[in-house]
Amino acid sequence: MNIEEYRDYCLKKNGVIEETPFDEITLVFKVMGKMFALTDIVNFESINLKCDPEEAVALREKYDTVLPGYHMNKKHWNTIKIDGELSDNELKHWIDHSYNLVVSKLSKKLQEELTNL
Repeated sequence: MNIEEYRDYCLKKNGVIEETPFDEITLVFKVMGKMFALTDIVNFESINLKCDPEEAVALREKYDTVLPGYHMNKKHWNTIKIDGELSDNELKHWIDHSYNLVVSKLSKKLQEELTNL
């Protein structure tokens, strides 16, 4: 997966916007104002994704390319190195998991707004 494919995949999700709130090189994807994915625009070598804490640990144990979230809450975020070891389908599955996890934590009102977009 290259950065264009990653960006397109994230933006196709309902209610997603992209921003650079931290600096000009950190691309952040949000759903209803909540982050679910981010990466470095210049050096697309890894992505940070939100993850269920138990699954996050299991993925880190199974894959050398999955690490505790860099500059993130290590319990809830993983950094996934983009080095060819993982298939695009695995990456998409984890992006979906991150998005769905964030959506599930939204208030009922925001979930309804998202559904109606």
